[in-house]
Amino acid sequence: TSEMLQKICIRNLVRKYCRGVTAERKVQLQQKVVASAVFRGKKEGYSQSINQPFVDTRLKENDINPKVLQLIHGEKIKYVTPVIKYDRNGFKARDRLLVLTQSSAYVVEMAKIKQKIEYATLKGISTSNLSDGIVVIHVPEDNKQKGDVILQCEHIFETVTKLCMLANKQNLVKVVQGSLRFHIGSGKEGTMVFTIGQEPQVFKAKNGQLTVV
Repeated sequence: TSEMLQKICIRNLVRKYCRGVTAERKVQLQQKVVASAVFRGKKEGYSQSINQPFVDTRLKENDINPKVLQLIHGEKIKYVTPVIKYDRNGFKARDRLLVLTQSSAYVVEMAKIKQKIEYATLKGISTSNLSDGIVVIHVPEDNKQKGDVILQCEHIFETVTKLCMLANKQNLVKVVQGSLRFHIGSGKEGTMVFTIGQEPQVFKAKNGQLTVV
């Protein structure tokens, strides 16, 4: 009887907890579960991010240029964050916004949309096992795309989790070690190398590779 009552008590406590979870809290838990599956034991800094709640968005719609809002009219904006985008050839750093809607990811410069990636065509998402904030969004090699997108995000775990959940492609996220290859365009590829150093930096090495320290 004692064992039966104990099981009933536990079930009652679980039921009470689940019924008391708000919609916002449920979304937060779902995102954290996905982040755990993608990053746990793979990327440095993940353990420290566990107790930091993900926010709904880093920027409001009011922070987006009205011209951009007109261009993506009809798509509900789910998440916006400032990013640094690196050119695929010279690797020059440029301030951009990453705008995630229900169906696509946009790389935005002021009043211009520089690149649109429909989730249905997204081929993969790559990041390193180190503590950098680099993420590469892999796109198809066709005339519609300029090449893979190289971004640096301050909130890497949050951004990648929201992106892969919206795209429903959690299984396509790769945490790589040492280096990764990315598509430049016109059938060309580039290499990104990840190393450990005293100061974080991203630069084009003499051999032409993008080096992330």
